[in-house]
Amino acid sequence: QVQLVESGGGVVQAGGSLRLSCAASGRSFSSYAMAWFRQVPGKEREIVARISRNGVTWYYTDSVKGRFTISRDNAKNTVFLQMNSLKPEDTAVYYCAADSRLGLITLPHEYDYWGQGTQVTVSS
Repeated sequence: QVQLVESGGGVVQAGGSLRLSCAASGRSFSSYAMAWFRQVPGKEREIVARISRNGVTWYYTDSVKGRFTISRDNAKNTVFLQMNSLKPEDTAVYYCAADSRLGLITLPHEYDYWGQGTQVTVSS
């Protein structure tokens, strides 16, 4: 069992930055690839970024490439999402998720554990 707790959301003006954190507890953090998803009301939850178990490979959805950076600190059981040049369309609830499988896993139902989410609001 893995428990995930996100923090760092808030309200920011367009062009600003936020850094989300996700602290994990429970079974070995380094055994899981980690990802950030986001969801707005009425839409499907979508993957934003994913990082491999050892932190050396990444995936980003096209809309955030060059603006967002995912990273992890396995010694501190934490994954981060640095979000720069934020846009109003980035407004959503952001969730971190853990997946025990290898490969590029992008669909929400394939993830094993989820946090409770943190709201990010970007004002224009």
